[in-house]
Amino acid sequence: MFEVTPKKKKAILYSEEDIKLLNKKYKPLSARERIAELYKDFDVKEVMLTSSFAATSAFFLKLFAEVNNKQEVFFIDTGYHFPETLDYLKELTDLYGLNVKSIRALKEEHEFTTRDKTWTKNPDFCCSINKVKPLDTIKNEYSVWASGLMKWQSDHRATLDIFEMRGEILKFYPLLDITKAQRDAYIAEHKLPFHPLVAKGYHSIGCSHCTIPGEDRTGRWNNNPKTECGLHL
Repeated sequence: MFEVTPKKKKAILYSEEDIKLLNKKYKPLSARERIAELYKDFDVKEVMLTSSFAATSAFFLKLFAEVNNKQEVFFIDTGYHFPETLDYLKELTDLYGLNVKSIRALKEEHEFTTRDKTWTKNPDFCCSINKVKPLDTIKNEYSVWASGLMKWQSDHRATLDIFEMRGEILKFYPLLDITKAQRDAYIAEHKLPFHPLVAKGYHSIGCSHCTIPGEDRTGRWNNNPKTECGLHL
């Protein structure tokens, strides 16, 4: 296991040197090799894996399912997902035997955003209530948060590294340097299922009221400079 002195219960703070060593170790590896190596350095109980079950999530989830089928997958159920997203979640869960757990906002807070249509006035606040806060309630139970971000998806993501500290959790992006062409080639080679809305021109899929067809992430929060929900900032 990758060892570092714990600074507080359940949350471990990694030094810049720790993270530098991890990045040096993992960078030469393939995405699948990185995931396999993760479970040599960390116990599965230390790993928080999240998926939005959007566009091409099958790529990310297939790799994890093959390496460690005991890994839980957290899905943030905002209450505003397209029906097709929930269908895709079920399809991938059945296909890969995933152990998916949904997490949600507090009932009264979610209901407020529905009555208020908060996404039309303050999408950052809506995302905070329905995405960021629910995940914050479980973050301190884990040491590492694995996510399927890739550099080409946004300017912010282009600045990331395979490992980085975000607050009090170590972020792990095994697909970070996978190009769009490499992703698409893998999907084609393995005949992975796309999200049903991809065929209708949706290439990045979030909540139904904030997503329209568009290339890459251009269909998210249309007519708004917002490019991230806040989970990865």
